Amino acid sequence: MKINSVDLTISAVRQSQYPEDKKPEFLLVGRSNVGKSSFINSIIERKNLARISSTPGKTQTLNFYSVNNDFYLVDVPGYGYASVSKEMQAKFGMMIEEYLENREFLKRVYMLVDFRIKPTQDDLLMYNFLKYHNLPVTVVATKVDKVSKNERDKQINLINSELNLVETDRLVLFSNKTKLGKSDIQKEIEDIVYKEEK
Repeated sequence: MKINSVDLTISAVRQSQYPEDKKPEFLLVGRSNVGKSSFINSIIERKNLARISSTPGKTQTLNFYSVNNDFYLVDVPGYGYASVSKEMQAKFGMMIEEYLENREFLKRVYMLVDFRIKPTQDDLLMYNFLKYHNLPVTVVATKVDKVSKNERDKQINLINSELNLVETDRLVLFSNKTKLGKSDIQKEIEDIVYKEEK
């Protein structure tokens, strides 16, 4: 997939602010500090369009990135960050739930997990939440370069068993540093977007 243009088109907090041009959308969810901004920048081939913050929990809106004027990557607030107040976490949860329940243009969810550790309770809750809404999910295991090749099979089995991935979902190993998994994700998005256009 050739990336010709990328723009942060809309930062929304409610349904009335979502884009109205009916283009396919791909949602990105994950724990704070899992590497969501790095993932976005890698997929859209930009160095710093999605700001990488040293303070987790900075994203507080639904950010719609228009790619090639053909589809949107939708970045939402990270979950599981302790210093975000309970009130703010509840607000984020309602914001995401409103999007999931009302967005017919959502084609797939990319759920990022840290490959170095066992999926957290928050990861399990998010995956089950997505499955409750019958959404197709690609689990993206980030920071794979930080795990030795000998340990990778063990971590793959751990993620699969902890999340209890359904057969139609898939796990993609991803590294922002080595670009592992980047072309795989781009091809999946490309196949969905351009197959629909035909």
